[in-house]
Amino acid sequence: MDWMELTVLTTTAGADMVSQLLMDAGSSGTMIEDKNDVAANQRPEGQWDIIDEEIARRIGDDVKVTGFYEVDASLNDRVRFVEGELRRIRALDLGFDAGKLELLQQTFAEEDWAENWKKSFQPLRLGEHMVVKPGWCECELKPGDHVIEIDPGMAFGTGTHETTGMCVELVERCVRPGMTAIDVGTGTGILAIAAAHMGAKDVLAIDIDRVAVRVAAENIQLNGFEGTIRCAAGDLLESVDEVADVVITNIIADVIIGMAEPVKAHIAPGGTFICSGISSERREDVRQALLAAGYEIFDVRERGGWCAMAAKRP
Repeated sequence: MDWMELTVLTTTAGADMVSQLLMDAGSSGTMIEDKNDVAANQRPEGQWDIIDEEIARRIGDDVKVTGFYEVDASLNDRVRFVEGELRRIRALDLGFDAGKLELLQQTFAEEDWAENWKKSFQPLRLGEHMVVKPGWCECELKPGDHVIEIDPGMAFGTGTHETTGMCVELVERCVRPGMTAIDVGTGTGILAIAAAHMGAKDVLAIDIDRVAVRVAAENIQLNGFEGTIRCAAGDLLESVDEVADVVITNIIADVIIGMAEPVKAHIAPGGTFICSGISSERREDVRQALLAAGYEIFDVRERGGWCAMAAKRP
């Protein structure tokens, strides 16, 4: 089946209006690409772990709203409807800037789109022996390698950010067979799965986002660790009462600073706190918070403007 994408260039203020227009033309849903969404989630109070600034650069200044339509006898009428509505909107005094309201068209075959989408996701090596790959892709492994299969169609990232790579390196160093671990803000579950690969006998993967918990549970099952890794929705500091040898979190500096002292209640004496998602500019702030809470920092890694730390609880 062939499809057509109709994309309208607009602004943040005009995105909802354009989205409704494209659905009125017959699209069952729309995709909105807005670099302002990226900027909003980069703020310290954002809930997402990390959103790469490169995403904003690729999106560009225009907000792109895209609808999807089957190439059939009705397509020309749908295109004319959208063009007419855009002309009408341009003539209105909306009270806000709706942008260019320019219409772009692109036709693609469903099977070609699927194959091109898959080609953009290739196996990724994290740490020494963790290889993240989509299920459809084969890869060459080295002795001692562990494969983490992740569906790139899922939300919350697939391990490409520097913070995840450094966190996996610290998991490889700190998690030993028979240990227990907690992965705070688990997202896709990559770090929990890495801990299980390193021999952790029991791992709790927890996230405040229930969608993330569902995604993590699916990936945990895909990788065969449903007997080792448990998933839970909630705030570790408020909803869970258990202790582990290693607590892992890849979030943001302000959250790590805030949890440095209270998370000790969930780390066994002599256990390890692995934290990542720290911008290099906030490295000293996090270091001071860990020291003030009584930790002994024994490993600090930096890459691409980001930092990860491992610290021991006395």
